[in-house]
Amino acid sequence: MPQLVPAVVPAGRLGRSDQPALAVSAGLFLRPWELEDAPFVYEAYQDPAIQHWTRRRADCEIETRGWIARWRQGWRAETDAHWAVVQAHDGVLIGWVALCSLDLAVGRADCRYWILPSVRGHGVAPAAVATLASWALDTVGLHRIEIAHPTANEAACRVALKSGFVPESTRRSAQLHADGWHDVHVHVCVQEGADDLVEEVPPDRTLGRVQRRLHRRGKDRLRDRIPGRQGRQDR
Repeated sequence: MPQLVPAVVPAGRLGRSDQPALAVSAGLFLRPWELEDAPFVYEAYQDPAIQHWTRRRADCEIETRGWIARWRQGWRAETDAHWAVVQAHDGVLIGWVALCSLDLAVGRADCRYWILPSVRGHGVAPAAVATLASWALDTVGLHRIEIAHPTANEAACRVALKSGFVPESTRRSAQLHADGWHDVHVHVCVQEGADDLVEEVPPDRTLGRVQRRLHRRGKDRLRDRIPGRQGRQDR
């Protein structure tokens, strides 16, 4: 059956090429996961906060090796794309960031992330998320990226705001966790026409390309809500 609306991103744009590494400022970069990273993922999922908010645990390295295999397959299938967050100076893995529920035809994806407890509060997560979102919009050509997090997860909210994602809505009782149902905040970053771009260029170039996409109507709201300006830390 002929489609009346063309695909936003043509099929094959991701899967027909190798998954790239992405440079991030502040001494970080993103790289595809390797099966040998299984011990790191296993250890990360011993963290109670990661378990709680991702709603899963890892019982052994064999299990996390299987996760990584599926993450790698997701790139070829163009259903999701996962990266390890890595310190550039020593190659140590410190986190995970991903585009999940990819739908190239309509040009959208969900962005998800976690960072090790030892590096939370140092701007790692916002830098990684902003870099990935910028690449997805500029290079891949996605139209809309969402971050959805439980309202109780204030750290995830700070990351979304500092990464340049605009608060859009609240979904009532939308995620079930071990402690019950949670309302969910939705933040978005979308492709905008030239007339809708924010005129001011933010001083942080890592976040700037994403933040310049924000609606003018959301710029002041975003600035008012960035907790970092009130002395609070990101995850």
